[in-house]
Amino acid sequence: MNKAQVYVGLDIGTTAIRVIVGEAVNSQLNVIGVGSERSQGLKDGVIVDIDKVVTATKKAVQQAQTKANLKFDQVVVGIPAKDLTIEPARGMVIVANQPKEVTEVEVFNVATATLSRSVPPEREIIGITPEQFIVDGQSNIIDPRGMSAVRIELEALVYSVPRIVVNNIRKVLEKVGLKLKHFVLNPLALAQVALNDGEQDFGTVLIDMGGSQSSAYVIHDHQLKFVSVDDEGGMNATKDVSIVLNTSVSNAEKLKRDYGIADPDQTSASEKFPVTVVGKDDPVMVDETYLSEILEARFEQIFQRLDHTLEQVNALDLPGGIVLTGGVAETAEIDSLAARFFPQGVRIYAPKEMGIRNASFATGLGLLVYASRLSEIELLVTSVINKRALNDTQSQRVDAPRAATNDEREQDQADAQPNQAQTQQNSAPKKGLRSFFSKFFD
Repeated sequence: MNKAQVYVGLDIGTTAIRVIVGEAVNSQLNVIGVGSERSQGLKDGVIVDIDKVVTATKKAVQQAQTKANLKFDQVVVGIPAKDLTIEPARGMVIVANQPKEVTEVEVFNVATATLSRSVPPEREIIGITPEQFIVDGQSNIIDPRGMSAVRIELEALVYSVPRIVVNNIRKVLEKVGLKLKHFVLNPLALAQVALNDGEQDFGTVLIDMGGSQSSAYVIHDHQLKFVSVDDEGGMNATKDVSIVLNTSVSNAEKLKRDYGIADPDQTSASEKFPVTVVGKDDPVMVDETYLSEILEARFEQIFQRLDHTLEQVNALDLPGGIVLTGGVAETAEIDSLAARFFPQGVRIYAPKEMGIRNASFATGLGLLVYASRLSEIELLVTSVINKRALNDTQSQRVDAPRAATNDEREQDQADAQPNQAQTQQNSAPKKGLRSFFSKFFD
């Protein structure tokens, strides 16, 4: 009998922090606990107040532990794709002078060599997807362990994000008392649950509609090829309702959830509901068509911008069409509105598991599924990132700077201008990245 393995996904979102506990038995993953707490301390998906995020995360963790009836301290954490860089990487190591059996040591070493690339100090590598191993010139090897070889190579995609994003999440985990099992990019997690095998293979655009952002992810050949992030989401639509109807933001959010319909063509002006208006004692009756027109204006802007960006890389030619998910995708008739901009076909994904039957839980569930499906070779390659991060942390503690003397401060000020210019030059974006993306859609 296979022993049950527990996975815990932590999705730190702008509107809510969600914790989902899953138990994998005989290749079957069952959700056994869920925690959800309204977010505080985040803006545009980025942590801006660590203590507030810690408080909300603790509450979500406690809820999940209570419902799952177990304690846990390891979590799989989602990383937002904003400011993500995707780059190809290649590493090579010599196994021996004569053919020798490839072991986990050689795989670990070639993954280390692949990640030995220099990255700007303000960025950190958080993910690597192996594309193929090359053993003594033989390509398309999935798992080289057990083979005899003199030389082994690895071709992979490497993902990096701003270091501050990663550091802040690590600080939250430390204060909450949690240990990091893996970082997983949100789009990779979502693809595991929102797309079927054919959609991931032949190509699909996955749009995650969140509270502060709407992110389009292009999945092709089972890989993340392109990301476009629009800095508007459900909260912008809520503020529009608040301003136009002259009601509080909390009332506007409730109106959007209870009566909001994204496509005015699917509404009736005869259907009305009361709205509490600032400065008036009695509620004002508003029809659902008027509310829908307010929402439509904001959602149209988001879809237009995403459509423009996706068209530039030919992503809309992919046969899988468009899949909408995220909390805002729960807005009634939003797929009907999206179909005006994406005639390739639009559908909505929401989890079907008990207790999380809402598109807002898609990322959290995806984190569990992604982690549970990692193969032994993928786990081995990914472990290099965790060890690399641990070494960096220890190095920072050992090399902690002492207090500077007055003479050293004066010298630092004299050198400040050339150092700043050098930093800007080193952090300049690579011009070949766009061509790297576009070649997948030719």
